[in-house]
Amino acid sequence: MQSNIYDYIKIEQKWQNLWLKEKIYESKKENLKKFFIHFAYPGVSGYLHVGHMRGFTYCDIIARYKRMSGYDVLFPAGFHASGIPSIGFAKKVERNDPTTLKDLKNYGVSKETIKKLSDPSEVVKYFGNVYVEDYWKKFGFLIDYSRIMSTISEGYKKFIQWQFFQLKEKNLLIQKPHFAPFCPNCGPVAVDKSETDILKGGSSEILEFTTIKFKMKDGTILPAATLRPETIFGVTNMWINPNVNHVKAEINGEIWVLSKEALEKLSHQLKDVKPLNETISSKELIGKTCIVPIVDREIPILSGPFADPTVATGIVMSVPAHAPYDWIALVESKTDIEPITIIDVKAFGTNPAKEVCDRFEIKSQTETKKLDLATEEVYKKEFHTGYLNEKCGIYAGIKISDIKDAVKNELIDNNQAIVMREFSEEVICRCSGKVVIKQIPDQWFIKYSDEKLTSESKDHVDNMNIFPEEYKDEIPGVLDWFDDRACIRKGSWLGTDFPFKKGWIIEPISDSTLYPSYYIISKYVNENKIKADDMNNEFFNFVFLGKGNSKNSVWKDIKKDFDYWYPVDINLGGKEHKTVHFPVFLMNHVAILPKEKRPRGIFVHWWVTQKGKEKISKSKGGVEHINEAATTYGVDAMRLYYAHVGSPFVDIEWDSEAVTKYKNRLASIYKLIKQINKLKDSKDENLDNWLKSSLQRTIKKTIDSFEKFDLRIATNEIFFECQKNIQWYIRRGGGNKKLLDKLIYNWIILMTPITPHFSEEIWHRENSTFISNEKYPLYNQKEIFEKEEVGEYLLSKVVDDIAEILKVIKIKPKKIIIYTSPSWKQNIYRNAIELSDENKLNVGIIMKQIMSDPKMKAIGKQISQFVNKLPGEIMKLNENDKRRYLINIKEYDYLKKSINYLKDVFSSEIEVYNTDDKDVYDPGNKIRFAIPLRPAIFIE
Repeated sequence: MQSNIYDYIKIEQKWQNLWLKEKIYESKKENLKKFFIHFAYPGVSGYLHVGHMRGFTYCDIIARYKRMSGYDVLFPAGFHASGIPSIGFAKKVERNDPTTLKDLKNYGVSKETIKKLSDPSEVVKYFGNVYVEDYWKKFGFLIDYSRIMSTISEGYKKFIQWQFFQLKEKNLLIQKPHFAPFCPNCGPVAVDKSETDILKGGSSEILEFTTIKFKMKDGTILPAATLRPETIFGVTNMWINPNVNHVKAEINGEIWVLSKEALEKLSHQLKDVKPLNETISSKELIGKTCIVPIVDREIPILSGPFADPTVATGIVMSVPAHAPYDWIALVESKTDIEPITIIDVKAFGTNPAKEVCDRFEIKSQTETKKLDLATEEVYKKEFHTGYLNEKCGIYAGIKISDIKDAVKNELIDNNQAIVMREFSEEVICRCSGKVVIKQIPDQWFIKYSDEKLTSESKDHVDNMNIFPEEYKDEIPGVLDWFDDRACIRKGSWLGTDFPFKKGWIIEPISDSTLYPSYYIISKYVNENKIKADDMNNEFFNFVFLGKGNSKNSVWKDIKKDFDYWYPVDINLGGKEHKTVHFPVFLMNHVAILPKEKRPRGIFVHWWVTQKGKEKISKSKGGVEHINEAATTYGVDAMRLYYAHVGSPFVDIEWDSEAVTKYKNRLASIYKLIKQINKLKDSKDENLDNWLKSSLQRTIKKTIDSFEKFDLRIATNEIFFECQKNIQWYIRRGGGNKKLLDKLIYNWIILMTPITPHFSEEIWHRENSTFISNEKYPLYNQKEIFEKEEVGEYLLSKVVDDIAEILKVIKIKPKKIIIYTSPSWKQNIYRNAIELSDENKLNVGIIMKQIMSDPKMKAIGKQISQFVNKLPGEIMKLNENDKRRYLINIKEYDYLKKSINYLKDVFSSEIEVYNTDDKDVYDPGNKIRFAIPLRPAIFIE
């Protein structure tokens, strides 16, 4: 988009400033119908990126559409400052992390401000201002800025504590031992897909290993961890990495030898762990023996370079008949050990691991991809179809899928094993420290496993508007799965003090469940009408639950506002919230608030990815800062890109070339509108009626799509289909100035929710009001002209077909001959469509009806050929196609009137023939190829 044509930077800033000056963003109660929408507020841990703007933009588009559709709209926003992200950022500044300092300097932050950012509260203040001033306002978001709030404000903390008093009163706060993710630097952290507290490992799960004690002759324990304790009956040897030194420790009164890393992990999970500060070389262990518990079998300790000291205990028990890795390691060791088969599977013989390795042609332990596939195949078949055999004693005959914890429990009950917990993948804290699993003996939980709460939440889902529909189908299963959640953390976290345990802080997910309701209060806080000290439990009970009496008029005003705006109509957030934030958002509302205040809708959007399909993350260096992108492409071009490049429910890859195309699309529309203003006034009743009709179709399809939050379809209709219709009208010679002015008037209003700056600029050439405050166009059935619609459709298909033929034959035509379909074909087509809609379409019935007419018998063969193809043809038709065929137009007359247009397009002589004429010119019987709305075309 050339700056001399449309200076988007200047224009966008102008309208943003005017919107803010006139405060058109403020929520008002005027229309007696309301719409409350918000996005999942961002965590405060650094600069945001272009990925964040997708969801924010969707929210603003929907809010603007609803506002223009006659709703009072509440669209607030805030910052999720709880937890450790801001602390992590402050620590990076404090230790002069070069990347962090470079980012700040590149953004133009002064040395004085950078120095302040070693304080977490200053981090929240600084980035809160960046998010509002540099992101949200510069993207034209009509957020109600009078309601901006932070989760570490004193009023919000009072609000969160009230919620926990409510949960405790309802017996939904409980205490029990807990093994929690723990950062040695920051304390407990939450590990989930939202990655609120961590840099890496959000998808990690806590695995429970059965750590079996293999005793050596001197009584020393060699611990080996396994997820399949029932395979102990097939253990033939132990593997120890010859290149790793191990350590001794006293654990629960026993002497253990294990990896240094394993000792560190167990020190967080067990009470009685004492390092003995003694290193044991692998050479001291390899070649010795130990005893397998339960079966009491003596086995050798062998060299296994693949034994990873960072995984579990660093010592591996070998089951070569059922573990491909163990089998190949045993082969490569050239040790004379016979595998022991303990699981019978129909698909395998006496050594499943060997059979699969042979089939995959695995020769070495280095072939890890093949070994992983082989392992998956063996484990899957054994789990689903395998039975323990006679070597397994009392467990013989039990199906693997049914054995569950039987062997594990026997081992633990006999003090022959313990449980060790391990992450399924590495987890790194925001501070860059490695996260471990630590036992907390008296952790507090929100009891999401409560059957009544789960049942009521699932029932409420039935009445909600949830997008996409697939998530509505999924969420009951998520609620069933959702277990008690540890809700407090100890350490230097930002957030709310837990009221029932001094020194502990409520964790970030647990303090972001009812938060939309605080947006009602935050306006009064920001306007100094109420202070945090005035917000006690009595206040919140009155406002949110309608209990007790008000102490003053401000309480009454807040209560009125809450009753008007609540519940939330749409909570919009990324797909990372599907299994964490959205379930707790829903369940806490159900647990605490009355039925009429429970949320009405959830909108889940997918991610913006970078090359390689990885989610863009600000903690991982997301592509293109928001300010840079807005300057390069323009805000409206980016808004158009987000709205149209893909469905909200698929990941999209950030593509600068694609954004540039949307920028050029706006330039082409701007140019088209200027072109329209220069057109000479002319009228053509058929063509003008077609344009009126096409506008109404656009309005209807746009509104229908917006109402279903199908933003891509709405955007496509406005910015692509509508532009295409206008261009067709002009090419056809249309020039009705009054009609075009009306169309542009409606067109730019249709655009406004998506490209508001662009729309305001064009609107203000003729108007003084804000287009953002105008009413959205309404569909007018009276301006639908179906015959003209079908006529122009017919003409467009003729143009397309001629162009396609010329493309193939590659010659300049002397004459183009068009044969319209005979009326009998049109009648049969309409009849067939009507029968199809009634599920009565039958070729025999149609032929019988036709042949009753003596005139039709003369061309019976031709009719038969046509009718036999009908079922297949009609099955291909969509509803719009059917509607066109049911409209009775005179194809010949419409095309005859359009001959001059066709001559101009193809620079050729054009002849149109009515095939109902007896003496029609038809050398070679070409008429038979003409069908309704697709005339036969021949080139001479």
